[in-house]
Amino acid sequence: MRASLSDVSAFHVSGQVSGISGLAVELSGLDRHVAVGDRILLRGREPQPVQAEIVGFRSGLARAMAYGSLDGIGPGSGATYAIGAGAIPGRLAPTDAWLGRVMDPLGRPMDGKGRLPLGPVSRPVRAGPPEATLRARLGPRLDLGVRVMNLFTTCREGQRLGLFAGSGVGKSTLLSMLARQTKCDVTIISLVGERGREVREFIEDDLGAEGLARSVVIIATSDTPPLMRREAAYSAMTVAEHFRDQGKSVLLLMDSVTRFCLALREIGLSAGEPPATRGYPPSVFAELPRLLERAGPGPMLPDGTAGQITALFTVLVEGDDHNEPVADAVRGILDGHVVLDRKIGEGGRYPAVDVLRSLSRSVPGCNDARQNLLTRKARQVLALHADMADMIRLGAYRSGSDPAVDEAIVLAPRIEALLRQDRGGATGIETSFELLEQALAVGHAT
Repeated sequence: MRASLSDVSAFHVSGQVSGISGLAVELSGLDRHVAVGDRILLRGREPQPVQAEIVGFRSGLARAMAYGSLDGIGPGSGATYAIGAGAIPGRLAPTDAWLGRVMDPLGRPMDGKGRLPLGPVSRPVRAGPPEATLRARLGPRLDLGVRVMNLFTTCREGQRLGLFAGSGVGKSTLLSMLARQTKCDVTIISLVGERGREVREFIEDDLGAEGLARSVVIIATSDTPPLMRREAAYSAMTVAEHFRDQGKSVLLLMDSVTRFCLALREIGLSAGEPPATRGYPPSVFAELPRLLERAGPGPMLPDGTAGQITALFTVLVEGDDHNEPVADAVRGILDGHVVLDRKIGEGGRYPAVDVLRSLSRSVPGCNDARQNLLTRKARQVLALHADMADMIRLGAYRSGSDPAVDEAIVLAPRIEALLRQDRGGATGIETSFELLEQALAVGHAT
């Protein structure tokens, strides 16, 4: 009996490549044996086989996309599906020993420190979120170390925030500040479609040795196939869930969810899906909540506690259009959004967070009455100053005409100075509110 089971687990089904269309490989002989998500091996001229994934079917042929280069693969190349272990969709076996390591989405090391040990439990990378009724509630406030976010987009453990910005506005720099300064147990960092040149700079300069020691970094650079870029997001979420299930407070940083959606678009179009809004097939907007909903509070543990995945996803808005399809969809799923404004950055204030357009859905409930009063007053001052900025700049406003405007002229620069923060220093939540109270002291403003 044992021998027969072994034979079954080693059983292979062979097919061959019948055509290649763009990024999709069409396979004959496998369509009755495989399903969407199954992994196969393609064998061409190169000695090493190429791992691929079934993404669809059409006209009696299976369609696959490769996790590597298709160089050397052509009509007649072999395709093998191994029934049993390894044939099912991807899995990872995370362990605490992965802390301090850098890996690719398939669990292969990228830091030259040797093989990654395997944990006792193998997890599917495309798991579903916890049952909504079994999830814990959001935890206490999480100190992000960044004044503008601690004050105006206060975050609780298990909350999911989006960082929305155009290119070159400072979202990666803000992400590095959060990675170093947030008060959490473990940090999981997913770099999806990142420039290869910037990866080492981020790890060594922005994250640093101290930050890396409590982190797991998963990388798929912009030159990798779309399947790898997609898996970088799923794998990071899987590793985060491993630590969450230990009751830990996990910070998940993903840069960027836009490139994850672009990878899904490439996969969907290659599989034959029709394009819809701005070229995105419908599957992109079906898959997006499945990923984002996995973050957040975990299920209650036997001891009555629960782990939390606090997630911050960067969203690269095309042409600074914050209503483009991906940004609009992500904003509707997450628990808050932080908008970075190019004009603020050009004015020299970093992080370039637009306070008036950013919000956290945990506020005002997570702050006390005094803190809510301070942030409400600061928003009113900044809004009034923004409304009157043109008149003030042109000299059309006469001092004394409106006491509220006079106050805003004095207080707004104070608030802006408070929100300016270098990459090196962290400021706690309570200290941030104390500094805001000092900046708003009317007695000093007159």
